[in-house]
Amino acid sequence: MDCIDLFKKAAMALQTDPRYLELDAARRENDSDQELQNLIGEFNLARLDLNNEAGKPEPDTARTAELNKKVNDLYSQIMSSEGMVRYNTAKAECEALISHIDAIINTAMNGGDPMTVNPPAGGCTGSCASCAGCH
Repeated sequence: MDCIDLFKKAAMALQTDPRYLELDAARRENDSDQELQNLIGEFNLARLDLNNEAGKPEPDTARTAELNKKVNDLYSQIMSSEGMVRYNTAKAECEALISHIDAIINTAMNGGDPMTVNPPAGGCTGSCASCAGCH
């Protein structure tokens, strides 16, 4: 079995991790939350209106300010909703998991022992050039 097949098996195992399962459940819940979806739709339309107004040769500053406030208010509503808070928390956990996996891969690719890699502190960027150390 080559390394690609092993990574595919690891990716399948990743989809059984509780952090992934929580992210997937939060995503599906948000997708079926009609109130949240309506807010997102309203936000997208308001943002489009704002972009159209701002892109005019002589934008109406009062209208631009009104639309900007609407966009910001809708964004705040969306991001503070229970479903989005749950989703963003789960997403952060999965990003930390992926950072750890990236650190393991980068350590191996740089000739190090992947078995010694601990979860990165402070968030791994995936680039060892910016790393304070994973061990």
